[in-house]
Amino acid sequence: MRRLPCSRRIAVRLAALPAAALLVAACGSSGGSGSASGGKTVYMLLPNTTTVRFTTQDGPDFKAAMKKAMPDAKVVIQNAENDPQKQVQQVETAISGGASAIVLVAADPYIAGGALQKASVAKVPVLLYDHDARGGPAAAQVVFNSLSVGQNQGQDAAKLLAGGTTAKPKVIARIYGNQGDYGTTQYKKGQDQYIQPLVKAGKVKVACETYTPNWDPAKAQSEMEQCLTKTGNKIDAVVVMNDGTAGGAIAALKAQSLTGKVPVIGGQDADLQAVQYILLGYQYSTVYKPFKLQASKAAELTVQLLKNGKIAKSDISGYVDNGFMKPGVPAVFLPVQDLHADTVSTLVKDGVWTWKQICTGATAATDTCKKEMG
Repeated sequence: MRRLPCSRRIAVRLAALPAAALLVAACGSSGGSGSASGGKTVYMLLPNTTTVRFTTQDGPDFKAAMKKAMPDAKVVIQNAENDPQKQVQQVETAISGGASAIVLVAADPYIAGGALQKASVAKVPVLLYDHDARGGPAAAQVVFNSLSVGQNQGQDAAKLLAGGTTAKPKVIARIYGNQGDYGTTQYKKGQDQYIQPLVKAGKVKVACETYTPNWDPAKAQSEMEQCLTKTGNKIDAVVVMNDGTAGGAIAALKAQSLTGKVPVIGGQDADLQAVQYILLGYQYSTVYKPFKLQASKAAELTVQLLKNGKIAKSDISGYVDNGFMKPGVPAVFLPVQDLHADTVSTLVKDGVWTWKQICTGATAATDTCKKEMG
């Protein structure tokens, strides 16, 4: 068959592609080939807008890190907006649009497996970012130490629940993340190391426990409302797994005038609202995961994939079991830091938030903001 001239091939391709792919379509840009200019096109696919850090921190930080590591690379950021099927379509669009690599924050660990298979067939390397994806191959995963996150949360819970006795156990609600996520499993494992001994000793009673689909704060609020109804508002603490679900639980507590009276333990991600809640006394802590560090490492690994087709063994610190690869997806585990009211200044020092951003609204009346804002 006679091969069409470049311009004709582009025209045919553009007519067949979804609108989102028009931004990156170019002559000869098959899977992994990059753009016509010789540069590379990297897609970063985010799972939702409810976990605020992905849109405000990770996306912009990764784009900036890639610009520094590979200036001629083009980065396209898209968000599935809590729709796993939409994310699968975005992967397909990225592949047909000539993606050189995909950085995937999976919206659903199981549904993402099909997307991994399609990327593998198209020979487009996929770097998993934070969330795991099961049922398909991935080049590597960059993730914070999930077990350590859960251990920090569990330690905080054990500290606040220490006053429970067999005669009068502390009654708690446990709100988990998305069921099946590697992170959710590891967070629970870490939390349980400190909470379960208290439960077995009869000093803590778990009145309610539930998983939260897609980490949706609105669903976490509903779960907490049901628990308050079930217990007649007799709850001593709520143990969660991230700032979004913490916010949902706090909304339910606020409706019953229980904010500040019932501690919410176990946040992570250092969302702005969570930091404000910590200073207000509504939320006890958040596990800070330095986003710039993760984004920078992800950019470094992406460049390795683009240049060498693989990740250096020296970068791999372990494996994440995704039910497909043996012994698992090669992973880079990053350190975390537990923050409380007296250490949120770390976020300002690291450039995550400014005191002006933190000290807005009611938060401005807190002692910390009065001190920092003069």
